[in-house]
Amino acid sequence: MIQYGSPILLADAKLVVAAAEQEALANDLAVIIAVVDSAAQLVLLQRLDHAQFGSVAVAIAKAETAVRFKRPTKAFEDALSQGGVNLRLLTLSGITAIDGGIPLLRDGKLVGAIGVSGMLPHQDAQVALAGVNAYHNAPE
Repeated sequence: MIQYGSPILLADAKLVVAAAEQEALANDLAVIIAVVDSAAQLVLLQRLDHAQFGSVAVAIAKAETAVRFKRPTKAFEDALSQGGVNLRLLTLSGITAIDGGIPLLRDGKLVGAIGVSGMLPHQDAQVALAGVNAYHNAPE
């Protein structure tokens, strides 16, 4: 079971956002990138040029969902797409069931999450994963 850890530091959030931004720019993706801490509080938000304004709230919500439920938002998207009993997820408050929100772990503890929005869900996830990978590969 994943435990919550100390909140992600601003310097680490900047590293996550920089890597995500680099991935977005390399693929011409206009996105919003949000990083929240282990209490689902916003640490850093970056809006790339020409990203749609509506995606600001969505990026934050994706990151919050990943922290609050300790899993990528893709897990909820996949569950809902199966229908049936999984539709009960629609009754839960605070879930954004769209790919692009991924937890950030340090020493096996959840310290925050990244949420990306603005393009197709799989593209948002691609950008978010670049940020996650940079964080996990950075020296502690």
